Amino acid sequence: MIHPEARQFPSVDRVRYEHRSADELQALLCLPRVVLFDEVGSTLDVAHELGDQGTAAGTLVLADAQSAGRGRMGRSWRSEPGSGIWLTLVERPATDDALGVLALRLALALAPALDGFSSECVQLKWPNDVFVGDRKLAGILVEARWRGARLDWVAIGVGINVHPPAELDVGGLLSGTDRLTVLRSVVPALRSALTTTGRLTDDELRRFRDRDLALGKRCTAPIEGEVAGVRSDGALLVAGPNGVEAVHAGSLVLANTHY
Repeated sequence: MIHPEARQFPSVDRVRYEHRSADELQALLCLPRVVLFDEVGSTLDVAHELGDQGTAAGTLVLADAQSAGRGRMGRSWRSEPGSGIWLTLVERPATDDALGVLALRLALALAPALDGFSSECVQLKWPNDVFVGDRKLAGILVEARWRGARLDWVAIGVGINVHPPAELDVGGLLSGTDRLTVLRSVVPALRSALTTTGRLTDDELRRFRDRDLALGKRCTAPIEGEVAGVRSDGALLVAGPNGVEAVHAGSLVLANTHY
């Protein structure tokens, strides 16, 4: 079934993102295709429809607002007009050997791309969260689609709180930050991360450790213990009474915090 919002795309003469048309953004970001919406349910849903239609790798779906944005495990993501960057990239990796670490690898690329727009060093929280201070700044959601036994495409959803409403207890970027400037930093970084295959490298593990918000802190979920880092296969390491355990799924909840 064709997603109603993907059936007919907005006129490039009508929709603008920071006063730029889809064609202008396509040239600015060096992408094969950009699809723009003033508002959409979820850029992820549209991206999957485009992937099924055979759209080129590097297609960007970008919306000023989402009415049904989502995060991991079906959680909602509030996406107000003008307050953030709500995007999904469609990519077609040659192999599927990096899927298990892809969210972490993308977060590792996203963090330094945002450092220059933040009041302090951007930190990471397993498995897909990006923080500034003790507040969530951005999130990454990777959804894969298969054709038989072969990986056909991945939809990489990214939400970044640029200028969030004051009533939301989330992080944001420096006052006056321009969303187009952030996109010019973020999109190439995300696409570059996809060129690395396989497990996390020693260098990636070191860089994650340097930004690990949870390292050495007590956690109550997915299991109780002390966070000991991440492993090359993307597993969370937690030290408990029975030694260090590796956890591959779930949400990381730190003790005595709101996150």
